[in-house]
Amino acid sequence: MPRQAWVTILPPLSNELIAVLDLGSQYTQLIARRIREQQVYCRIFRHDTPPRVLARENLKGIILSGGPASVYAPGSPKVDPGIYALGVPVLGICYGLQLTSHLLGGKVIKASTREYGPAEIRRKGPSALLKGLPSRTGVWMSHGDRVDSLPKGFRVTASSPDCRLAAVEAPQRGLYGLQFHPEVAHTTLGRDVLANFLVGICGCRRDWRIGKVVQEGIRKVRAQVGRDEVVLGLSGGVDSAVVAALLHKAIGKRLHCIFVDNGLLRKGERELVERTFRGHFHVDLKVADASAEFLRALKGVTDPERKRKIIGRLFVRVFEREAKRFRRARFLAQGTLYPDVIESVAAFGGPTAVIKSHHNVGGLPKDMGFELVEPLRDLFKDEVRRMGLELGLPKALVWRQPFPGPGLAVRCLGPVTAQRLQTLREADAIVRQEIEAAGYDRKVWQAFAVLIPVRSVGVMGDERTYEEAAVLRAVTSTDGMTADWARLPQDLLARISNRIINSVRGVNRVVYDISTKPPSTIEWE
Repeated sequence: MPRQAWVTILPPLSNELIAVLDLGSQYTQLIARRIREQQVYCRIFRHDTPPRVLARENLKGIILSGGPASVYAPGSPKVDPGIYALGVPVLGICYGLQLTSHLLGGKVIKASTREYGPAEIRRKGPSALLKGLPSRTGVWMSHGDRVDSLPKGFRVTASSPDCRLAAVEAPQRGLYGLQFHPEVAHTTLGRDVLANFLVGICGCRRDWRIGKVVQEGIRKVRAQVGRDEVVLGLSGGVDSAVVAALLHKAIGKRLHCIFVDNGLLRKGERELVERTFRGHFHVDLKVADASAEFLRALKGVTDPERKRKIIGRLFVRVFEREAKRFRRARFLAQGTLYPDVIESVAAFGGPTAVIKSHHNVGGLPKDMGFELVEPLRDLFKDEVRRMGLELGLPKALVWRQPFPGPGLAVRCLGPVTAQRLQTLREADAIVRQEIEAAGYDRKVWQAFAVLIPVRSVGVMGDERTYEEAAVLRAVTSTDGMTADWARLPQDLLARISNRIINSVRGVNRVVYDISTKPPSTIEWE
């Protein structure tokens, strides 16, 4: 059975549950993330999950996600109206509000003005959902349709200049709706809105803790693996490090680690991996230098999706080759995270639109020969870091910046060659050195260089140059699902630019990316 967008987020570690029904929004996983920030347990379900299935759980409330569809479009995702009769509060967000109105007798129309971006709402009268918020609040809108008339029992609790029904409530029916997105960082008090729903309206006790996740993860690994052995591909990043620590606690010496040098690593990465994991974990670490194989396979490839799939498939082949010496190893452990699954979900038949595939998810061959162990599959990056600290990993390792599985290949836009990788590797090292020296390594989520196949004219030493441009990308975030560009000091930007241009051959121009996520992504490919 293919993996779905509505996979369980966490094992049942709480006596209360918030169900998030996925209606196709790119923000569905972010809603779940925001719920867990409130220390409330939640799971994501298919939009058409029968009410009887939800009723089996200790359900405290339901949230309907947004989505890009129109309620009148053929095949648009719908929920079973029976969910409104389960006796628990229901909150519809954006499309979720429109769908609730449509199913319960209201009217939805195409908006004369499509709202996408920041807006200001004005509160109107008492509101359990907006309790404690100021009379005017900044929010994030993203909709083309809007509710024109409400079902019976609803009243308007907030409006914006272009949206008369920005927030609505029918407290006697336990139904609530928001046309804006409280889950995104651009809604300034969105966490307070969700807290009002979760605690004030649903009565959640906030009993979810990361320590429970660690213990349940160990239990599940032992149950899955039994007395067999596991091989793990170490990348040097926090995800594989946490997997290694968790598996080591669960199965001890039956864990074997393999590091594949694919030639797409950051400067000094291989040396750091050998030093850290042999010294800290004391595991059997095999280093396989396959850089020449990867470069041959990527020769002439410029499409980012092809890059990811080629790298994913070749990684598994090299890994299988190296893992043959472990004859009892039936399992392959991976550091797949929940955002990896969600952003690749279109490959698995979910309603959410695909953004990009991930080498841990969409690029794995079906004949790989291992059963997967993915203990982090239902967690976000910040939760993985907390798990790492809980497991006793050193802070320096836990707080390493995220690095994509396909490595520098997806930061080297256009053809991937040894020379262009070396250029990018040196530029990226300068970025990381200067960011750390300035004390910004813990203030930003990621900071790295991107090499783009765009040449421009420059002058160096009274000579004309015609070389490529490097992009500096630095973002702030809490979970990687939304991000803002980092407001780095101008003198820091100047030092980075000067060092790259003066010392990295092949680059004569540095530009700074000031895009947010959404609508952009953190990585360029």
